[in-house]
Amino acid sequence: MNDPVKDPLAIGLGALATGAGLGGATFTLAQGFVMVLRERVDPVYWTFVGGDPLWTGALAAIVLGAFFGWVRSRAIDNIWQRGVIAVLAAVGALLIGFLAAVAHGLGGPVGLAIWGIASLILGILGSKWAVKGSAV
Repeated sequence: MNDPVKDPLAIGLGALATGAGLGGATFTLAQGFVMVLRERVDPVYWTFVGGDPLWTGALAAIVLGAFFGWVRSRAIDNIWQRGVIAVLAAVGALLIGFLAAVAHGLGGPVGLAIWGIASLILGILGSKWAVKGSAV
C-alpha cells in the first residue's frame, strides 16, 4: 500500500531544485576543470586527459539532473508528473551550467567557485524540501 503524499507541490519543486542544483553544480565543476586545463595543458592534448571535458560535463549535468529529479519525486504516484519533473530538472541543470559561464566572466575563478557552491546548496536544500514534503 502506498503511503499518502503530504504535499505534492513541495515534493515536485524540491525534486526539480535537487536535479537542477546538483546537475548545474556538475556542469560548473566541468567548466572549472576546463579553466584549469586551459592554463596548464595545450588543447591538442586534451583528448589524452579524457576527451572533451565540457561536453562530458554537459552530458553528466543532463543525466544527474534527470536522475535526481526522478528519484526525489518518487513519492508522487503519477509517472507522467515524475517524468516532467525529471525533464525540467535536466533543462534547469543546463541553464544553471550555462549561467556559470556568466559567473566566470563576471567574477573569474572566484565567481565560478561561488556559483558552483550556490548550485550545490540549491541541490541540497531542494532535496530536503522534497523529503520533507513526502509522508515517508
